[in-house]
Amino acid sequence: MSFVGPRPDIPGYYDQLRGADRKVLQLKPGLCSRAAIKYFNEEHQLSQHPDPLKYNDEVIFPDKVKMNLDYYHHQSFREDLKILWETVRKMVG
Repeated sequence: MSFVGPRPDIPGYYDQLRGADRKVLQLKPGLCSRAAIKYFNEEHQLSQHPDPLKYNDEVIFPDKVKMNLDYYHHQSFREDLKILWETVRKMVG
């Protein structure tokens, strides 16, 4: 595990990835990521929808994959520092 990288998700979801989306599986899991920052209150967001599982399947999980793929293609020490800083700001603010 590293400081920055995709957070583990519901078991079985990453198994469903196909094609280029599977590149996220090459990333070390981490404590923080842009997806974790955006969905820090994921339970609350899901509770606001009549079909939380469908909303997760169609909106949240695909968005997390997109954000994690973006990190895969642009990972650098500088990017990690930005994500760490954003995480601290989110936790404090």
